[in-house]
Amino acid sequence: MIVMFVLLMLFLFKYIDDLIGKGFEITTILQLMMYASATNVAMALPLSVLLSSIMTYGSLGENYELVAIKSAGVSLRRAMYPMLIVVGILAVAAFIFSDNMLPVANRKYYSLLYDVRQQKSANLLPEGVFSNSFPGYSIRVSKKDPDGQTLHGVMIYSKNESDNNTNVLIAKEGRMYRTLDNQFLVIRLKDGVRYEETHGDKNFEIRQRFTRFRFKETEQKFDLSFMKLKRTDENLFRSAVQMMDLKQLKYFGDSTRRQLDSVTRLNYKLISPYIKYFGVPKKPTNAAIKYVAFKKDNIMGDLSLQQQVAALMNAQNEVRSVNDVVKNRSDMYKDMSKSGRNFALEYQKKFELSAACLALFLIGAPMGAIIRKGGLGMPVVVSVIFFLVYYITWTIGEKSAKGGDLSPVIGEWISIIVLTPIGLFLSYKAANDSVLFDMEAYKRFFNKLLRRKDA
Repeated sequence: MIVMFVLLMLFLFKYIDDLIGKGFEITTILQLMMYASATNVAMALPLSVLLSSIMTYGSLGENYELVAIKSAGVSLRRAMYPMLIVVGILAVAAFIFSDNMLPVANRKYYSLLYDVRQQKSANLLPEGVFSNSFPGYSIRVSKKDPDGQTLHGVMIYSKNESDNNTNVLIAKEGRMYRTLDNQFLVIRLKDGVRYEETHGDKNFEIRQRFTRFRFKETEQKFDLSFMKLKRTDENLFRSAVQMMDLKQLKYFGDSTRRQLDSVTRLNYKLISPYIKYFGVPKKPTNAAIKYVAFKKDNIMGDLSLQQQVAALMNAQNEVRSVNDVVKNRSDMYKDMSKSGRNFALEYQKKFELSAACLALFLIGAPMGAIIRKGGLGMPVVVSVIFFLVYYITWTIGEKSAKGGDLSPVIGEWISIIVLTPIGLFLSYKAANDSVLFDMEAYKRFFNKLLRRKDA
């Protein structure tokens, strides 16, 4: 709960400008936060396992309960078995969640976040500028009182292209409020005048009759239906890799690989007729490249000047055509390769979450037994350090895999590859009552080393 609270605060700080001032109902914001918490499980769960294991075994060590366990003849590895079973069950549950619930949560979260960010601001009448928020009207307010409802210097243009915007209303002050059903915005105006120019008897002149209305008080009602949150169809987001389960990822990944193979064969067929004279065989083989030797050094020596120019122009046109074809096909191949890598990365990510829980538990439990500190002090510092190592290595690996520098398997699992040996080393040290963080032991070691050098 602590980790999820921190991540939700980060979410709010990131999207606070998209949520505040748009008139959303509290249920919409709570729904968005609920979906955000579900999408944050992939980051919150490994950190929670790491922090809780350090706190648990650190508290056991601080209260000398680990000493009592070891004095009873129970080793640290055996004392870790029950928690290892619990974390194993948690890892299985994380895999089930990642494969079944997370794609649905991602789809609902990203679709709702997209609609929220597209929503117009609820500040419909800012000071000193013409606002076009209401369809068919352009409204300018010179000044607003601190209550946000009392207006001064109101000017309302009725936009009508057929009449060239010939209607305008000016009032010294007004007061705005919303109806109880929140369907309309009502502005009650005082001490104003309305100017209107209409057609006269001769219709070929637009401005022929001028009318002026003075009023002490009047009302203008504006429709607020455009302010309602319009939901986008969630099925439009199904094509993203984050919204797919294992079966879908495998299906689309295999389909992308087959398309890549087909594109590769077609690219070779398009290029091979032009480059066969430069040592490229008709079919890709491991045979040695055989270059074609021309009988004459100057193959255009027997041609006239006009024929040479024509040959060079034809060659130039062929090169330009081949260049255009290669560029378009190369861009297509790069896009399809990137899509295939994304499918492979997301496929591996379904399993990586469970492995991360186990790897971080192997670090957290022995680390808690070594530092022997419970609570939220030292365990939080240590867990943040190791989690940063995990997150940074995972991010670097994923970015490298997306760019094609690493295979998707290595890129996604590199953080586990780095942390697992560290966890095994810490488990060995904790099982043998290591003084890994005992400063006095390090002082004694360096003092002995210095005395040996002096001798």
